[in-house]
Amino acid sequence: MGFEGEVWRLMRQEELLGEIVIDEADFPWLNGHFVPTPTFEAVKPWFEESLALIAAEQYERFDDSYDRIAKALSLVAPSGPVPEFLLHIDDGRAWFRWSDEPFDDA
Repeated sequence: MGFEGEVWRLMRQEELLGEIVIDEADFPWLNGHFVPTPTFEAVKPWFEESLALIAAEQYERFDDSYDRIAKALSLVAPSGPVPEFLLHIDDGRAWFRWSDEPFDDA
């Protein structure tokens, strides 16, 4: 699909938290190697918690937990920020989907 090799950035306002180097595109998900900056450590527990909630099948709690990520962080494609995304990060890997339009909350 042409995404492989792209570099996406995880940001908190103007602060770079890390970069995702895409190495696999499995629509609608993109996967890649996550290269954190030292500032990522401050939000790393958010991602750990969200994955633990998914593993425990506590989806309602996951939604509440993930809201913190969605509200505080942004995902920036090579072409610019995306309005909506669902991002997971674990052990040097990141996988996400995004939308050019806000996700339907229904």
